[in-house]
Amino acid sequence: MQEAENVKLEFHHPELLPALFGVGDKHIQLIEEALSVDLLIRDTILSIQGDHEQAILARHVLRALEEVLLSGHPLTPTDVLTALNMAQHGTIELFISLYRTEIGRTVDGKAIRPKSINQERYVKAIQKKDLVIGEGPAGTGKTFLAVVLAVTYLKKGLVKKIILTRPAVEAGENLGFLPGDLKEKVDPYLRPLYDALYAVYGVDHTERLLERGIIEVAPLAYMRGRTLNDAFIILDEAQNTTPSQMRMFLTRLGFGSKMVVNGDTTQIDLPKGIKSGLIDAKEKLHSLSHVSIVELEAVDVVRHPLVAEIIKAYAQGEKDEH
Repeated sequence: MQEAENVKLEFHHPELLPALFGVGDKHIQLIEEALSVDLLIRDTILSIQGDHEQAILARHVLRALEEVLLSGHPLTPTDVLTALNMAQHGTIELFISLYRTEIGRTVDGKAIRPKSINQERYVKAIQKKDLVIGEGPAGTGKTFLAVVLAVTYLKKGLVKKIILTRPAVEAGENLGFLPGDLKEKVDPYLRPLYDALYAVYGVDHTERLLERGIIEVAPLAYMRGRTLNDAFIILDEAQNTTPSQMRMFLTRLGFGSKMVVNGDTTQIDLPKGIKSGLIDAKEKLHSLSHVSIVELEAVDVVRHPLVAEIIKAYAQGEKDEH
């Protein structure tokens, strides 16, 4: 480790400092913890104390965050974490470009944007291709971004309905033994899809669209025998489909429709010896021109920073075991 140094950073827009530093200096604390540096402000000069390379990264992060504020966008701790992620992976110069890609807004009016370069690739792939396969760990935004895009397409009249589905593998897709009506039986398996809809539409409006059939949320088994025209169709937890289920689903694609298939091949819950339909589809479809396969990674996780570290630790543990 290099000897600790002082790296200086002068701010030419002191009026932005409260927003840059965050409530209770939360943003500064995140940077200090992530890069093991100490930040001290005097007037408009910030001193960054620590390992030289880490201090330089901190300066890049702060400059990038300042540029976002200058462009008129507010900052949240998630923005700071995204900037830190990108700085540590050598892509901080692309950080500001993420703020030019707004794909929707939450029910309370907050802009929704990709939070990493891979998320931006995923969004652009969905916009350009009829079928997109998104593969990566939990927390990389696959389901949420797909649902936001589906809502955008519906609002613009590009599709007439949204269909959200996932295999109820925990119940073996044999839902008959579970208590209650169909909705009560399948809701526990489809909750993440509802959560994404509620974030964009709110609970009341989502429920109205569900009642009218404009949004349909159903287990994968209920897709059989249908042709889905003018629809935005999302298959979640696709790693838990069998090859035959995946083939059935993919061949439901109709005219004017867009299909997104999401999953995490490190979280397969199928019985031993049964191949994942997601793995099978990636192998069979990768060369088709109207299909895009986007790989997301632990660095794309936009939850608490510890989640990304946990994912990496488990992945390393599995490598060590083998």
